[in-house]
Amino acid sequence: MTTFVKNNLNCGQIRGPVQLGFARSVDPIVPQEVTITRVAITTEADAEKKGTEMGRKYIVPYALYRCEGYVSANLARKVTGFSEDDLKLLWQAILNMFENDRSAARGKMAVRELIVFRHDSELGCAPAWKLFGTVSVTRKDGVISPRAYGDYAVTVDETALPAGVTCTRMG
Repeated sequence: MTTFVKNNLNCGQIRGPVQLGFARSVDPIVPQEVTITRVAITTEADAEKKGTEMGRKYIVPYALYRCEGYVSANLARKVTGFSEDDLKLLWQAILNMFENDRSAARGKMAVRELIVFRHDSELGCAPAWKLFGTVSVTRKDGVISPRAYGDYAVTVDETALPAGVTCTRMG
């Protein structure tokens, strides 16, 4: 990270025990365009020549996004002092991230479930890709265009979990 002040001062690397990937839609999304009318005039010049202003907004009627993240117990212990209490607070923050900050842009976005894999070893008992592979999200029979979380089946093949790994589902 650089601040571009005082001869390109470099602030160093930011590294922490929690990493979140980009969320991706389980199914392809089809954005819809809606026309909106803005009645509030923002400048005196606009007030003289128009009463309203037309605009466009894009919406996604429904989408289910999957995001994968990581918590490094080793980095937590060695570098930041991230504790079990911090971890509990993180889970609560993720589960409630859209509940206390509603906006028109996010509509009814909500975290529906959090699936957590816990290792007996600080350095892990299995690679993340293997654990993420045990999570399956499929459309239920007869659902062509999903419009609700209930249109999907979210399963975890716990029989495929390696020794030393447990799975907790929250939400």
